Amino acid sequence: MSLTNTVFYVIVLIMSIVVHEVAHGFAAESQGDPTARYAGRLTLNPLKHIDLVGSILLPLFLIITHSGFIIGWAKPVPYNERNLRDKKWGTIAVASAGIIANLGLAFIFGVAIRFAGVLGSAGPAFMSIATTIVLVNLLLALFNLIPIPPLDGSKILFSLLPEKTATAAFRARVEYLALPLLIVFIIFLWPAIVPVIGWMFTLLTGIPMSF
Repeated sequence: MSLTNTVFYVIVLIMSIVVHEVAHGFAAESQGDPTARYAGRLTLNPLKHIDLVGSILLPLFLIITHSGFIIGWAKPVPYNERNLRDKKWGTIAVASAGIIANLGLAFIFGVAIRFAGVLGSAGPAFMSIATTIVLVNLLLALFNLIPIPPLDGSKILFSLLPEKTATAAFRARVEYLALPLLIVFIIFLWPAIVPVIGWMFTLLTGIPMSF
């Protein structure tokens, strides 16, 4: 990936992460919790969402190691579980909102690529932008399903586990080990998931892609 393409990819990644986080905030508000609004997080300003590890260090690590993909996360949007009308399903709704938002963006631009291809109106600039948006948002959606904190999959998993299992002590232990677990997952297990992203990309856009 050239320097120009890398910079463009990172810009798309950051804005897609911002949409992801704002979706969390709106979902929490719809469930009865306005904390994100009071914290000023219902904004598309990326500076409000930057996380040192997820938005800077991890993408930089992946670029330096030539991992073949760049992924990350932003500061979690704050919300108060006690304000949710239903703690269990409200938490799942909030955690799922960002994933759904990324899948929605991938679907919209994937369909746009298909229609542009059929109509013969897909210029190089449009195809470059649209395919990057689809790819990045599919990456974010699947990445955030990983059940390791601070990713959304962990919140969904903790909410679905029996209360006797998902105790505060259990969550604290998992969160303590989160960063090394995530690095191990990215290095050893993520390559097995990447082909699924290629399959989803082809399904949405009609363009063959393999990793």
